[in-house]
Amino acid sequence: MNRVLTGLLLNGKVVDIEIKGGIIGEISPSQSAQKPEIAILPSFYNTHTHAAMVPMRGYGDDKPLGVWLNEWIWPFEAKMTPAMIRQGSEDAVKEMISTGTTAFNDMYFEIEQTIDIVKQYGIRASIGITVMDNHTLAQTEAKHEFVKHWQDPTGGMIQLVMAPHAIYTVGRKNLVECAAFARENGIKIHIHLSETAQEVSDCLRITGMRPVEYLDSIGVLGPDVIAAHCVYVNRKEWDILAQRGVSVSHCPCSNMKLGSGRFPYELAIASGVNLTLATDGVSSNNNLDMREEMKFASLLAKCVTALDDGSLANGGNPELLTAQQVFKMATENGAKALGINGGVIEKGKVADFILVDLKELAMNPCHSLISNWVYAASSKCIKEVWCNGKPVSNGLIK
Repeated sequence: MNRVLTGLLLNGKVVDIEIKGGIIGEISPSQSAQKPEIAILPSFYNTHTHAAMVPMRGYGDDKPLGVWLNEWIWPFEAKMTPAMIRQGSEDAVKEMISTGTTAFNDMYFEIEQTIDIVKQYGIRASIGITVMDNHTLAQTEAKHEFVKHWQDPTGGMIQLVMAPHAIYTVGRKNLVECAAFARENGIKIHIHLSETAQEVSDCLRITGMRPVEYLDSIGVLGPDVIAAHCVYVNRKEWDILAQRGVSVSHCPCSNMKLGSGRFPYELAIASGVNLTLATDGVSSNNNLDMREEMKFASLLAKCVTALDDGSLANGGNPELLTAQQVFKMATENGAKALGINGGVIEKGKVADFILVDLKELAMNPCHSLISNWVYAASSKCIKEVWCNGKPVSNGLIK
């Protein structure tokens, strides 16, 4: 059944948009004489998260990454049951819908639980099959069999992804084998990369190379890779990532909260790499609000200047990472990284979008719709969320 929606687009035009199944159809100037009450904007594509970690919201806060992981998160995860993972995934999906996200790139365990929840709520997900050296051979073989016999129960809304956790938890042999297996089976690769200074110094000590150089030397990097964080990546490494077609997932709130450092926006943007945006997990953010993530990313980019030697100087650049740029990271670039034909309101794209209430105080006055959405709004301004041509706002938290 076709639907027609009327609303304001980012270009300032009021249009009628035809929704044909799960696809955007004709977009034509609206014949309505009334002032539009909604804006029709692309929904968010969260390119790095751990959905089931919702039970750890507020647990182990204000700790450095190493302490946080080893002394708080991993011991908690050892006690996670399938039922807890299922509940955490459901709470995460509801929270993502409530804040305008219709697709997420996940990395966790007991993936059948998350898959079933995603199916129920009607959004998209890239479900990461986590790989770590402490997994047994039997576990690894079971994961490979799962991939080989995988049949998407949603008819295209869910894809599997191989997710080697990081270079400090996955050795060279497993990294090479994981990447080869992913490519043999036509699925993407999702990995944490250069998140902390310690990760870089350890990699240099062990391999003589920085993390990006190391992964490149063993053939892991390619256009099928989504690399999360990339806080400690120098100019040479950014060129490697761009040349290999890697998509980078920037997680500003998690990076700031864990004290990981300022993302090198200047180098990343100059390299031309496909930059995307993500929340990371609730345990390190502590929410899944991509609109909030846009604002934090843009403000963090502007507040200090990164010098060529990697040091930071007080006094920033207000023109760095504009509202339009960060919005594209959260929508179109994210869709590209996940292999989804979406992220923009155009004919032929998947019908993933949000309806924003233009009557909300935060959206007025509307000198710039994109500025209001990035810097002023909140999830309260979201009226409806659509994915694949259907409203999924049953999960909306008001």
